[in-house]
Amino acid sequence: MSNCAECLAWGLTHARGVCLACYNFSAPRFGHQLGDCGACRRRVPLKSGYCRLCWCQAREDRAAIAENARSQVVLAPYLPNVRCHQLFLAGMTKRRGLPRSTPRRHGVKGRPPKPSPAVAVRPGIRWTQLVLFDEPLGRDYLVVQFDLRRHPAPDNPWLAWALHLADRLAEVRGWQPTVRRGMQRTLVRLLAQHSHGELIRATDVCAVASRYSANTEYALEILRTMQIVAEDQTSTFENWLDVKLDGLAPAIGHDTGRWARQLHVGGPRSKPRAPDTARSYLRLLRPSLLEWSTRYDHLREVTRDDVLAVLDTVRGEARRSTVTALRSLFGWARRGGVIFRNPATGLKLGKRDHPVWQPLDPADITAAVAATSAPDARVFVTLAAIHAARPGEIRAMQTTDVDLASRRLTIAGHERPLDELTYQVLREWLAYRALRWPHTANLHLLLSKESALRHGPVSAAFLLNLRGLTATVERLRIDRQLEEALAVGFDPLHLAEVFGIAETTAIRYATNARLLLEHPHEATAPASRATRVSTWHTDRTGAPGSR
Repeated sequence: MSNCAECLAWGLTHARGVCLACYNFSAPRFGHQLGDCGACRRRVPLKSGYCRLCWCQAREDRAAIAENARSQVVLAPYLPNVRCHQLFLAGMTKRRGLPRSTPRRHGVKGRPPKPSPAVAVRPGIRWTQLVLFDEPLGRDYLVVQFDLRRHPAPDNPWLAWALHLADRLAEVRGWQPTVRRGMQRTLVRLLAQHSHGELIRATDVCAVASRYSANTEYALEILRTMQIVAEDQTSTFENWLDVKLDGLAPAIGHDTGRWARQLHVGGPRSKPRAPDTARSYLRLLRPSLLEWSTRYDHLREVTRDDVLAVLDTVRGEARRSTVTALRSLFGWARRGGVIFRNPATGLKLGKRDHPVWQPLDPADITAAVAATSAPDARVFVTLAAIHAARPGEIRAMQTTDVDLASRRLTIAGHERPLDELTYQVLREWLAYRALRWPHTANLHLLLSKESALRHGPVSAAFLLNLRGLTATVERLRIDRQLEEALAVGFDPLHLAEVFGIAETTAIRYATNARLLLEHPHEATAPASRATRVSTWHTDRTGAPGSR
């Protein structure tokens, strides 16, 4: 033990004669160059012109001089005034500030929680000041300076109501303390000077919420409940639609846009379709619409031959989808009086030819399970490969569907026994889920950082992406049902009972298995599914699993 050559602290030193803190301080990755210190004039590694010893002394001076060392976090003003140094022992320096006003609860990290806001309702307005001249909406909310750590919330009834709504939303959805604080700062910025009759633009809400890393949708949800939001944002669908309609003839683009919007939001006599319906239909028809726009100015000029020419260029499932989109577009145009005659009348979808699925190769399944490293990814692969669960069914599963004590699992309302491998994977995931999101109110089995703050399932984009691999999640599900059909001798009743699928689907898999059994050279018997997936689980956890 000796004195450090740079900070003069007594303790353990390294080969260069410096303590561990000074050794890290002079590491090349920090870029602290050698020079003369601006306070003590020693030639040592410097940070912003001062050595580490002067930085430590400035921290001590700030704690003694500053009125509130917790809020005064800047050390730069104290560095030029360093004239003497308090020596210390190496490895024992800590950030010392003023004592806490409220003692920290045992076992709880972070600052102590603040009391919940008082119950508040919509402010009662007895009178209001009418506006003489219409002024454009908007205020620079980012210039409002207010620190909730040092002062209470402003005395504004609208802000009190918003904080109460945010507190109720946080309790219902199980927000973490950091999420609560970010939302409170956002609402204070927006409503500290709010008055009756004033509207806040949605773009301003997004700008302030982004500054505090708060969720913009939740902030807008609170303000929409208060009915003080001026919607000035363009929806994502409208932006996408403008791009897809670019290049079409004006009349064709106008009518196509009306049709797509009705599919998306519904009409007087029609309900809105699924969110992806309008996108998929327009994506299929856009090449044809672009070609028609070079020859025609309106949809009424499109003939039956033009429609048949489009269908001649597609085959299989793409043709069926294109026929459905053409019938939807021209059927809407005929009902609305846009065209005189429907050129898509009488188009037949034709009989769907189901493919004959082949069993997956063991190497493909091995590559798929090797690509799963996260706990949620292992849940996806296990439920698809062992229980033949669809991706939508996995997203919709809730924690009440998993009964580890009774070894039972419920998928899409169909109860089945829980095997040892699935038991281990679900147990690991539930432990990780409880550790990662201990306060969430979302009952769905799978969670993400977004869905943990609300009640809905994870998004479709959250699904395990095995792009580029043969054994995708959907392909693993198909292979599992095909394996069962081959094992029981293509019995559709058995398949419907085991997997809870429809009779027609069970018959299709039984027929697929019969075709494979009639051609033994095409149905190479792979290794058992439980053996392959159990090997993956054994390699990762050290505990063997079996089906």
